[in-house]
Amino acid sequence: MPASPSPARLRAGLALASAGAIAFSGKAIVAKLIYRWPIDATTLIFFRMVFALPLFALLAWWRGRGRARLTRVQFGRLLVLGFSGYYAASMLDFMGLERISASLERLILYLNPTIVLLLGALFFGRRLGARQWLAMGLSYCGVLVVFVRELDVQGPHVVLGAALVLASAVSYATYLVLGGNLVGELGAQRLAAWAGVIASVLCIVQFVVLKPVSAALVPAPVLWLSLLNATACTVAPIMMVMMAVERIGAALTAQTGMLGPLSTIALSVWLLHEPFTASLLLGTLFVLGGIYVLARAPA
Repeated sequence: MPASPSPARLRAGLALASAGAIAFSGKAIVAKLIYRWPIDATTLIFFRMVFALPLFALLAWWRGRGRARLTRVQFGRLLVLGFSGYYAASMLDFMGLERISASLERLILYLNPTIVLLLGALFFGRRLGARQWLAMGLSYCGVLVVFVRELDVQGPHVVLGAALVLASAVSYATYLVLGGNLVGELGAQRLAAWAGVIASVLCIVQFVVLKPVSAALVPAPVLWLSLLNATACTVAPIMMVMMAVERIGAALTAQTGMLGPLSTIALSVWLLHEPFTASLLLGTLFVLGGIYVLARAPA
């Protein structure tokens, strides 16, 4: 068994994991604030990635110093991972956020660990234990509770929004499943940085191809919110979570990440004035319970 982290290392790791989870959850809040202007998902993600690209490139260079250059095979795999994990997942997520609440979006994304399990069982024949099935049952029931309530209040467009966010979660889960071996070759931070660089380029090219030049003329608040989205809600939390994993391990970092849905709900009620309902509370407790059971289950 790995040695337990020292008290100082444990405190630092928990602080980094908590800050990363809360910062990640702010992405949906910032996106909802940007959508108060006549901005679509393609434009939103363009400005997010324009600001994030230099930071991803700097991180990729920093983590690659003194290490072997990428091979053609590695770069080809990075192209696939950058497309599925950051470009497609982000695009689908922001398209979904145009149609559903930030709270429901975060709960759907928190199905990601269960989707990774299902993909592993489907493509690699991995067997799932009783606790893992229980975790999935709790998580999906929780999302269903919130989804039904939001469908009743906001109408059928919620179905498309939830489907887009679920597709985003599947896309990111595919990135995690396919990227396992490459993490060992490149390191988690270098892999994440290169995937971010590739996704940023794809998002910028998409905007240039689909949008007229005039679409880049947006109100100043959109630019400031996009800068916040790129730094505090994208690059910074990736760094913090990776640093937390180095200090306290993936399992404890994942459990600390349960702060994410709670902070999203708190921020959405405070900043977006989304209603806090009994169904939202119940659904969140189910999802968090599922993630907790999953984190405690045998590997």
